[in-house]
Amino acid sequence: MEASRPFCAEVSRDTREPLGATASRIDHWILLEYRGQWSRDVLGGSNLSPEVQAHVREQLRALSNSRLLFVRRPDRRGRAGLDAFVARSTERDSALSGIEIEAYDDLLELDLTTAVGDPIGDPFFVVCTHGKRDRCCARYGRPLYDGLRAELDERWVWQSTHVGGDRFAGNVVCLPEGLYYGRVSPLDAGRLLDDYLAERVTLEHYRGRSCYPFAVQAAELAVRDAADALAIDAVALAGVEASGAGWLVRFRVGSEQYDVDVVEEAGEPTYLTCSSPEPQRPRRFVARQLRRRAGG
Repeated sequence: MEASRPFCAEVSRDTREPLGATASRIDHWILLEYRGQWSRDVLGGSNLSPEVQAHVREQLRALSNSRLLFVRRPDRRGRAGLDAFVARSTERDSALSGIEIEAYDDLLELDLTTAVGDPIGDPFFVVCTHGKRDRCCARYGRPLYDGLRAELDERWVWQSTHVGGDRFAGNVVCLPEGLYYGRVSPLDAGRLLDDYLAERVTLEHYRGRSCYPFAVQAAELAVRDAADALAIDAVALAGVEASGAGWLVRFRVGSEQYDVDVVEEAGEPTYLTCSSPEPQRPRRFVARQLRRRAGG
């Protein structure tokens, strides 16, 4: 990669690549506090013992649509104890819990496929700052983390490894709901937090919800926009099926049902990451038609 080449996030922003329907598909999260260097291969490049690495991989395999994140907070450097969290990001049954351990070997005694420790009812934000994965994550993620820290209780926001979508940095995921936001700057932090604390989504930066596949994320965004349904729980998935060259996705908003036709198409050429050797056409999921039916 040429050093003079633009950052992938700048190319994506300048070409106005849509943010919608780009959230990673994740239902279950394991988050481990790790204060060492983050490698591109998060688990394999860590100093966790082979036994602990094997245990974590086994736990991830036992969970559908799962992801491991290493997380850290600069204020915790040098402290005794390490935090571990598990989250479930399903549409109507999201949950987050956490436990403090003395050492990583303690993970061998934990079943990370279920809630561990105590439920966490406070807001929980992870900001991707994984510079070893993509330089945009460090360039945009670290100032965003600092911006959120200035607005929040320090316990509510963590730096994290790769969450997906490097070119949409700065990226924030709100747990346990699995709400993905992209192109968030430090100046956007206050509004994002105000909306989240009011249990609303911020459509301007909304990438989607991790419990939905991409086609459903596209339909959800279209329905929220059309119905002005900003409350996190305002929409409920009623069904999805293959239809012609795409999908028919049904959402309910109160007593109304919205039927959305979604298609997949190739986006404009862009660098998917800063390490991509050449521009590629990303997959895009687009809501082509929306129909509202009362009493659906």
